[in-house]
Amino acid sequence: MNVNKLSGLNREKQLDQLAKTQYDVLVIGGGITGAGIAFDAATRGMNTALVEMQDFAAGTSSRSTKLVHGGLRYLKQLEIKEVSDLGKERAIVYENGPHVTTPEWMLLPFYEKGTFGKFTTSIGLKVYDFLARVKKDERRTILSSEETLAKEPLIKKEGLLGGGYYVEYRTDDARLTIEVIKAASEHGADLMNYAKVEKLLYDEQGKVSGAEIKDLVSGKEYTIRAKIIINATGPWVDQLRTLDHSKEGKHLQLSKGVHIVFDQSIFPLKQAVYFDAPDGRMIFAIPRGRKTYVGTTDTFYDGDIENPKPLKEDINYLIECIQYMFPTLHVVHTDIESSWAGLRPLIYEDGKNPSEISRKDEIWVSESGLITIAGGKLTGYRKMAETTVTLIANELNKKGSSHYGPSKTKSLPISGGKVGGSEKLDAFINHQKEKAKTFGLTEDEVVQLSTFYGSNVEDVYSFIEEGKQLPPIIYARLMYAIHYEMTIKPVDFFIRRTGWLYFNIDEIEKWKQHVLDIMADIYQWNDHQFNEYEEELNHALTTASFQV
Repeated sequence: MNVNKLSGLNREKQLDQLAKTQYDVLVIGGGITGAGIAFDAATRGMNTALVEMQDFAAGTSSRSTKLVHGGLRYLKQLEIKEVSDLGKERAIVYENGPHVTTPEWMLLPFYEKGTFGKFTTSIGLKVYDFLARVKKDERRTILSSEETLAKEPLIKKEGLLGGGYYVEYRTDDARLTIEVIKAASEHGADLMNYAKVEKLLYDEQGKVSGAEIKDLVSGKEYTIRAKIIINATGPWVDQLRTLDHSKEGKHLQLSKGVHIVFDQSIFPLKQAVYFDAPDGRMIFAIPRGRKTYVGTTDTFYDGDIENPKPLKEDINYLIECIQYMFPTLHVVHTDIESSWAGLRPLIYEDGKNPSEISRKDEIWVSESGLITIAGGKLTGYRKMAETTVTLIANELNKKGSSHYGPSKTKSLPISGGKVGGSEKLDAFINHQKEKAKTFGLTEDEVVQLSTFYGSNVEDVYSFIEEGKQLPPIIYARLMYAIHYEMTIKPVDFFIRRTGWLYFNIDEIEKWKQHVLDIMADIYQWNDHQFNEYEEELNHALTTASFQV
């Protein structure tokens, strides 16, 4: 990969390139859906651009339950095809990026008078294994009550009949998105964050042909031209459709999902649990390193899309769920270390009952030719992209300028994923351990870096330096984020590039001033920019460390 292709250091040059190029495809939206579309389009040979008004993955794609899951809950609604499709895609996502996705055994306890009984759990998980084509060593087992408690002693004992034991896949949603963004860049796509679409442009026939964007860092405006424009803006889909004067019929209904995080000293969960809440909804409790996180809520939302916040009632609900399933813990609001809120872009059709709101993805094409991809889930991002780009390919092929073939992404590693597939990941990591002394690192530090960055870890090593304001490993991660991942602000680094805001918030307090000073020196911020970015980081910290 060209070091400068996704560097934050030559922003003006990159924007000039966007403005002077005639693209086949302009993707608006830098979440996982837009990233997947840009990756698929670029690998088919389309001249592709992508713009995102915030940082990459700043919306829903960094605020999910952080699972690439097979949609077991959809069996309840007998959505067989949905479960089948998601299960197959889950395996593909894992194989193409095993450094950022990992199997997580999940415990599904069942109780007297519960939603799931022993029979329904056994049959449901067996059907799930079949539909999702689950690998033999990851197929479900049914546990007795004693075996279930041995897996996780903290769960409620009263009425426990047993448990299902099956595999989901845990991921870092923001990292997954960043790696797909980088993969698109490696295959020739031009991408830019903090570039907001102010206006759509049209040709003489009224067909959408480009966009005017504003660089939110410099304030400068640019024009980008493309044959096809894709609206992949997630919760902002209807705002762009309004710009296109095509918001009619189906539209979005946003739903907010909140998660809360505890230190393992407070919530010593050793086994991921998927359980029935008192109201019949399903809740995840997942151990992650030295933390445990719990979610999610599901409530209609019509507030600020850019900055959804956990509210007192959201926290109360999750605390009640924890107290219901883990009654010996006695956790309270002040035990919460951090939290996040994300928005699901659900599809609502006028005249339909609210209970009929769709969680599936749909593609809409307006009279102007604007293609909108709405709804969908993190797990299905690659298939959504394939479907969308196939539609684009057909349109471009009709125009006769080129011929674009089928998708290539089913077996194409994302950035960092060139480790030989999931079966060779451990061998790759063990090989990296040999390099610990070369860079003055411990083996644990090398394992940490190589499992996080995968096959890109060599580029991270190149930035390791002693004598800086930060420890060598943190300094290297920051430099890599700036030079290879278009990190513009401290919040980009602490939230989307490392995940520390949610799972290592103490590290931010420890190092934030040094990171601010180093980035200010590199980017030559003026006092106004420094104060703005510092305030933004402090606001993110205050919001994440929500206390009632």
